Amino acid sequence: MLRVVDLSAAPDVNVAPPPGVIVAFGSATDLAAPYAETWLTTATFTITEDTGTDRRVITVDSVPKTLAELRERCAHWPQASAVCDDVLRSIDPRRPALAGVVTESLAYSTLQAGPEFARWLAERGPARMPDIPDPVLTERDGNTLRISFNRPQRHNAFSTDARAALLEALAVAQLDPSVQEVVLRGNGPSFCSGGDLAEFGTFADPASAHLARTRHSPALALDALTARLGPACRAEVHGQVLGSGLEMAAFCGRVVCRPDAVLGLPELRLGLIPGRRHRQYYPTDRALAHCVFGAFRPDHRPGDRPDLGLVDAIG
Repeated sequence: MLRVVDLSAAPDVNVAPPPGVIVAFGSATDLAAPYAETWLTTATFTITEDTGTDRRVITVDSVPKTLAELRERCAHWPQASAVCDDVLRSIDPRRPALAGVVTESLAYSTLQAGPEFARWLAERGPARMPDIPDPVLTERDGNTLRISFNRPQRHNAFSTDARAALLEALAVAQLDPSVQEVVLRGNGPSFCSGGDLAEFGTFADPASAHLARTRHSPALALDALTARLGPACRAEVHGQVLGSGLEMAAFCGRVVCRPDAVLGLPELRLGLIPGRRHRQYYPTDRALAHCVFGAFRPDHRPGDRPDLGLVDAIG
């Protein structure tokens, strides 16, 4: 499920789409090879050990070590890897957010019914959801509405009741014209560590799960609010900013990141795929490349690289 190509190699015109996960590699010199541009466009991502100016290329410490890790991940989660690549190739960041959210959700539901997610559920074993009151808190200060995730005991892992409370708060912000600034943040050690793993696998069926994600989507609600407020719809992130937590921050008009923040996309390890990131979250080709790479290598942490444009400010 993983194909590795040299940037200087001639493309194989007989490969039928979808091509699956393609990793291109080479040196800074190889980037000037005749076929390099074809692979830079075709590959899922491109890695090198050199430091260069092409913003689509990711510099790693060791190409052989990175390739070995990627091969291992794609071999362990072949279906999730292939579906993730399919979704990444099908989404145009320039299109409205709804198209990407729907595409990602359909693929996500497909994987929820697959063997790799079932394997993860079996390995996790039975889980109990704790009853934590007031999962989201709101505070009004003049024209500013502050919305805080409030499950600090679980690093603000995102639950069904947190989703409902967040959507209610965002609806107030969208419908009240006197709200001119919205700040999304998290109480405790983390902004949001992603979906609460204890709740995973409790959906009635994949179709119902898709409808719930797309009809009750915090990402789309934040997208609409950002369309009204622009950078005045702001996420202030710290600690763990993972999975759906990263997705929600990305749909805000501005992201302010504390130095302790750890941004990551761990969904592949569950046999699933990351959620759709807002087009604003791909301000540069380099930012897009690092987000794609992070989907396949969850320990890749681009959040502390302000030059990538993944966050607007660190402080």
